[in-house]
Amino acid sequence: MTVRTTVVVATAAVALTAGFAAPAMAAGAGDGGHDATRKAVRAAVRDGVPGVTLTAKDGGSTWSTTAGVGNLRTHAPRSADDRYRVGSITKTFVSTVLLQLEAEGRLSLDDTVERWLPGVVHGNGHDGSRITVRQLLNHTSGIFNYTADETFGRTYFLKDGFLEHRYDTKTPEQLVAIAMAHQPNFAPGTSWKYSNTNYVVAGMLIQKVTGRPYGEEVRHRVIDPLHLTATSVPGTRVTVPQPSSRAYSKLARTATGPTYDVTRLNPSLASSSGEMISDSADLDRFYAALLKGRLLPPRQLKEMKTTVTVEGIPNTRYGLGLIDRELSCGVHVWGHDGGIHGSNSVAVTTADGRHSVAFNFNGDWSGDTDAVVEAEFCGE
Repeated sequence: MTVRTTVVVATAAVALTAGFAAPAMAAGAGDGGHDATRKAVRAAVRDGVPGVTLTAKDGGSTWSTTAGVGNLRTHAPRSADDRYRVGSITKTFVSTVLLQLEAEGRLSLDDTVERWLPGVVHGNGHDGSRITVRQLLNHTSGIFNYTADETFGRTYFLKDGFLEHRYDTKTPEQLVAIAMAHQPNFAPGTSWKYSNTNYVVAGMLIQKVTGRPYGEEVRHRVIDPLHLTATSVPGTRVTVPQPSSRAYSKLARTATGPTYDVTRLNPSLASSSGEMISDSADLDRFYAALLKGRLLPPRQLKEMKTTVTVEGIPNTRYGLGLIDRELSCGVHVWGHDGGIHGSNSVAVTTADGRHSVAFNFNGDWSGDTDAVVEAEFCGE
């Protein structure tokens, strides 16, 4: 079962009406044992996803496939080179930077939030002096998830609010303040609950330690060294660079009703919890490099892969911005998934970094991402 790491509200629509389902148009090159994956991608389109793009790498071979459409109006197909909003996959990039800073001796995972950001995590029972950097990164801090705030949800995830506010700029401080208006989920270190606020604070930490915005550090430390030419930290830029497809959402609490083009939005509402843009090939390269130890020293990579139980979701554990899933065939894959308006993405790799897959659905209410991962690694 997928860990839901989207920044969209949990009440978003979960299926697409058949009237909007485009005929499946799949394109694959060099299948080489990926037949089950191709079928799973086509099944997602039959289930209502407008279009899918996927790239897998296994050893020295690369295989891509697409299905469905990237534009419901023109029926243009999706491309294997499509760039898309990756949502909470951003969290792995942020965690990588913080662990690099720890390796450099510039902070400790045991440092408190209060030490670096005095007064930021405070109010209604929140206490940054009791929360460590490690607890932010593995979601054991108990900090309330700002995207679960009802007013925020109505304003940015439902039709009337989104269409009026899609270009609003939100600062990290404003997002954290929304969370501080609520009580924490639990005392720090006593349980696990996914919270986007944790990674907004993590981005603020990077800026405090380095003196530069987290996005600049991600570019300097990860994007540029790995030559991730399709990957970017957009900040307040509302467009997705070409080549790319349109992104679609119901912007509703039900699966019925109109489908809206939500491609253009100000991603500051996600900040360092989920604003980044990438493509499947770049995500494969990033996670493979990470698991192979090219981005972190052994001690920090071990910390990142030290996991805690994800309550209520079997065979899944959470590390420091990194999810460990045991698939039905016994294979463990490491990575992250992420959703943001009109975009549902997954990127995972084996522990040795040899076999990776990354893909995107350009609709946020339908399709089984777990089935695609199972197909790629288990052949079913």
